[in-house]
Amino acid sequence: MAEQITVQTMVAAPVAHVWAAYTSPNHITQWNFAHESWCCPSASVDLQTGGRYVARMEARDGSMGFDLEGTIHTVTPGSLFEMTLSDGRKVCTTFLVEGDRTQVITVFDAETENSVEMQKDGWQAILDNFRRYVEQPPSHRGAGI
Repeated sequence: MAEQITVQTMVAAPVAHVWAAYTSPNHITQWNFAHESWCCPSASVDLQTGGRYVARMEARDGSMGFDLEGTIHTVTPGSLFEMTLSDGRKVCTTFLVEGDRTQVITVFDAETENSVEMQKDGWQAILDNFRRYVEQPPSHRGAGI
């Protein structure tokens, strides 16, 4: 059984806004990268059981890139998003309402190519980027949240 890694953040926004930013392709492309030298030029989400999730992640200089792909298993709007990545690893993200803020917790199976610490740092950086994106003034993050 794979080791599980947990990352989390507290977002100063209502859960409806947090959920929309986490699951909408037009928002995913704005935050789904760990460092400013990377980008997410495209994303697609078929937000239903059995649906596909694909986020293209690329170095901004074009030197490398990959698709993060998965099959969605559970969708409970504003509460739970679970999928299995194309390599068989499980990812579960939970959204917990805490007043006017939302705690986002992602638990995922570690892969074997990179250290657990490196994976945790990378996924945490993406989640921190997500928080910063959602907390921006609406004029900076676009429509829909």
